[in-house]
Amino acid sequence: MSARLDDTDRAFLRALGEDATLSAGALGRQFGLSQPAAWRRLKRLRDEGILAGRRLELDREALGFGVTVFLGVKLATKGRVSLEDFERAVTAIPEVQVVQHVLGLYDYRLRIVARDLADFERLLRRRIMTLPGVGDIEANVLLSEERRPGPL
Repeated sequence: MSARLDDTDRAFLRALGEDATLSAGALGRQFGLSQPAAWRRLKRLRDEGILAGRRLELDREALGFGVTVFLGVKLATKGRVSLEDFERAVTAIPEVQVVQHVLGLYDYRLRIVARDLADFERLLRRRIMTLPGVGDIEANVLLSEERRPGPL
């Protein structure tokens, strides 16, 4: 069942998509509502599961991680290795930022950060390729990323 959102709800979501730290008072001032009215609206959006938390966005390059790689992983032996075993092992690697179980040519899509290509190669050889059940892999190095404003 999809939630019913009015124009103010959508405006709140756009504003929070740009700055998730906005308070109910700031949102109320921005959209002509009292602080309590804005707070009730935010509470309803949280209670309905539309607002599912706040995210901290880090600058990976500023932290020394200049390379992002999307890695397609096809498991070689699905019968012998459970998906849960692979997922548990791969999520234990700190450089693996996202693990997605997908339908298609590969079984998993990973988003990995590394300091540079040599660091990624070490990670690939020593950590990823030694995971249980790993068969074929395909690496795509991120060249640039354009983000759309807002959460959707």
